[in-house]
Amino acid sequence: MNLLIISCTPRIKEKSNTDKILDEFKKGYESCGNTTETLYLYKRNEWEIIRKKFYECDNILFALPLYVECIPGIMAEFLESLKPKQKNNTKIGFLLQGGFGEASQLRCCESYLETLPSLLGCEYNGTLLKGDMFAVSFMDGKIRKQMVEPFYNMGKYYAQNNYFNKEVVNDFAKPEYFSKKVIFLNNVLSPLRKLFLEVFAKKLGCKGSLNDKPYQNYVKR
Repeated sequence: MNLLIISCTPRIKEKSNTDKILDEFKKGYESCGNTTETLYLYKRNEWEIIRKKFYECDNILFALPLYVECIPGIMAEFLESLKPKQKNNTKIGFLLQGGFGEASQLRCCESYLETLPSLLGCEYNGTLLKGDMFAVSFMDGKIRKQMVEPFYNMGKYYAQNNYFNKEVVNDFAKPEYFSKKVIFLNNVLSPLRKLFLEVFAKKLGCKGSLNDKPYQNYVKR
């Protein structure tokens, strides 16, 4: 079986957490003798090709990062250019990843994705979600492998079942909420985390402080 994957991140593949996760997911999916084809929404000049593929294929996976509690703007824009399919034999699944550690932070977007396929004349095939993926692009070697390796098994699972079972997904997405112990440790380690983010931001080219409030003077009080 062939799976059409539409990557909905606005970032280019080399800078994308979503696509690094997808690489591992696809290995698992293809290990069962299946094939995949991946198209990228950031390549706007290929949208006509992607729309054509969407209408032709009946097994589709949208992969996306969480953006301000919901889908990226580029994905919303693309979806608005689609018309509902006339033949209701297409199954659409989703792979949703985010930087927040708690799965609860992704539930609002998940609820939206559950309603989306029916608006496109398709059947909902479940959503695989996982948080705490912020650092994937910035880790190398063993650490990155440990972060993305679980998606290999989920790709294999999706190939075998052709559906993301809710109970299986919930177990994969844990923790739903941080325990009191984890919250306490996070508070204790907060200064170190802030220092890490300062160093990290500078590596990304940030020249100012993370405490800067450039729009403060425009806020009405």
